[in-house]
Amino acid sequence: MNKTPPPIRLTEAAAERLKALIAAEGRPLAFRVSVSGGGCSGFTYQFDFAEKEEPGDVASEQHGVKVLVDDMSLLYVLGSTIDYVEDLIGASFRVENPNAQSSCGCGSSFSV
Repeated sequence: MNKTPPPIRLTEAAAERLKALIAAEGRPLAFRVSVSGGGCSGFTYQFDFAEKEEPGDVASEQHGVKVLVDDMSLLYVLGSTIDYVEDLIGASFRVENPNAQSSCGCGSSFSV
């Protein structure tokens, strides 16, 4: 059986935090990842919740969380890992993107 890896990988920590946020919303939602132009390095990661898939979305299920990525954003985030980290600076989702040539200190902006 050939199992294709998900286009974006969620760590267990990220999935647990997302499940808590979705539970607080009180309805079934998917985690949407997208990329938009802007930010200090050229592109910015966008995270949101979605009630349904849109045409062109690539979907995967990981650790009980449905992840959606639109086909245009997928070009920039394919192979990335999203983690949830709590440290002295605060708590946030962090993206490790093998496609990014550089990123800024805020961690939400990158260039390719």
